[in-house]
Amino acid sequence: MFPLQKRHRITISNLSMIHRRLTAVRTAMTELRLQALLVTEMAHVRYLTGFSGSSGLCVITPEKQFFITDRRYKSQAPQEVDGFTIIIAKQRLFPLITEKSLIPKEVRIGFESEYVSVADMKSLKKLLPGRHFTPATRILETVTAVKDDGEIALIRYAAQITDKVFKKILALIRPGIRECDIAAEISYWHRKYGAECDAFDPIVASGERGALPHARASDKIIRRGEMVVLDFGCRYCGYHSDLTRTIAVGKPSVEMKKIYKIVFEAQKKAIDTVHNGVAARSVDAVARKYIRQAGYGRYFIHSLGHGLGIQVHEPMRLSALSTAILQTGNVVTIEPGIYIPGGGGVRIEDDIVVRENGCDVLTTSSKELIIV
Repeated sequence: MFPLQKRHRITISNLSMIHRRLTAVRTAMTELRLQALLVTEMAHVRYLTGFSGSSGLCVITPEKQFFITDRRYKSQAPQEVDGFTIIIAKQRLFPLITEKSLIPKEVRIGFESEYVSVADMKSLKKLLPGRHFTPATRILETVTAVKDDGEIALIRYAAQITDKVFKKILALIRPGIRECDIAAEISYWHRKYGAECDAFDPIVASGERGALPHARASDKIIRRGEMVVLDFGCRYCGYHSDLTRTIAVGKPSVEMKKIYKIVFEAQKKAIDTVHNGVAARSVDAVARKYIRQAGYGRYFIHSLGHGLGIQVHEPMRLSALSTAILQTGNVVTIEPGIYIPGGGGVRIEDDIVVRENGCDVLTTSSKELIIV
């Protein structure tokens, strides 16, 4: 285990890794008959270049790769970016593509359609006339879906930070404290233990509010006898963790204890199903069937899980509608839940790595019902 008080030495920017990623991207470009690719989603830019700033884009052609950012990052970019020609823009980034003649005319350009605004698309077509723009978001999403050992180590470390935060806040939760106070403590301790930031706004949902899967932490006071759903994660070196635990403040009701056991068993059965080559919908079906047979099927109202990595919600879904096949190196969440309107909710979530004959669970916080 890496010591939490120190940044460990794994980074996401080195030439051999960049070369492997670019090779995979160019292979996908060839399959789509693209002569250039524009990468504008910052998580994908960081994945390819190592750049951790907030403004930048990549232009990739069959022979070359360019990274464009603005003057704020003139000193930072050379320290972080390997393997790319760095271009610094005085103002807007897109005009540099034309000014530096980075993309020839009469070529097919792939772009990340899910991340490019209508206004930006109009600007690109005006700046780059004579080119054919083709949606190509799935190139990066497919490449990033399978993690290498270095990426898994970073996600594992992010999970270690979040596990440590969970232990810390268990000592703080008590009757009379507000949900938003617990959320603030989560954010504070994530940063204190070395995270870049929260992965998302922490969810702290007590009592009846636990029936809201994505409830924002409110000024509601936590009361004795309530269940509290805690869903939070962090980002470390560009990679995310995502943990959910449900605890009881004082003695819970008989029904909520029953629901907790059902969710606990459903998650365990789903995790035991995971291995290379299994259909994502099959994993979802295992948990969903168990909850349905226990009489709570209509209260499990979301998919079983999602991809995790450079984005906290990567495109892979473990749901009844998914067509994805899990592969060795995928990192996904497994998070069944039961939500009773007016009564409360229970969700348990872990981050797992798909292996050839099973999986590794990265989050280690106890899943036994904790009563504080």
